Amino acid sequence: MKMSKITQKKAPNFKLPSTNNGYFELNKIKSKYKVLYFYPKDNTPGCTIETKDFNSLLSQFRKLDCEVIGISKDSMESHEKFRDKFKIKFDLVADVKKEAIKAYKVWGKKKFMGREFMGLIRSTFLLKDDKIIKEWRSVKVKDHAKEVLEFLKTV
Repeated sequence: MKMSKITQKKAPNFKLPSTNNGYFELNKIKSKYKVLYFYPKDNTPGCTIETKDFNSLLSQFRKLDCEVIGISKDSMESHEKFRDKFKIKFDLVADVKKEAIKAYKVWGKKKFMGREFMGLIRSTFLLKDDKIIKEWRSVKVKDHAKEVLEFLKTV
């Protein structure tokens, strides 16, 4: 089920290790718009498709003064291998302690093959300045990056 809603709440700031030589701090990014997409795990089928889709559309996002940031609880080592393997041109943030994950409320109960467990719920947030202006929860990967780009073109 794809849910999205338009909001205007303040985006929680965070400072975490990133593939861009050091730390990523949300409120230090100067672009007008930011896409934060939270994904479960590097090098898994859905996460790879989603990341490659955002990567292939990156120049179009940047033309609209929008930065794309991928976040998961994977380690920096995992992120660096993932980045290098698929030539990802934007920050991948390592949230090992689930700080941003919990601040954005994307950690919760998941079901897979009849089993319930706690995990990262694939979600995307569009920020303008320091406000969340749209969120997509329980995202389906197919065409999601394109959908985010199309929405961004309307704001």
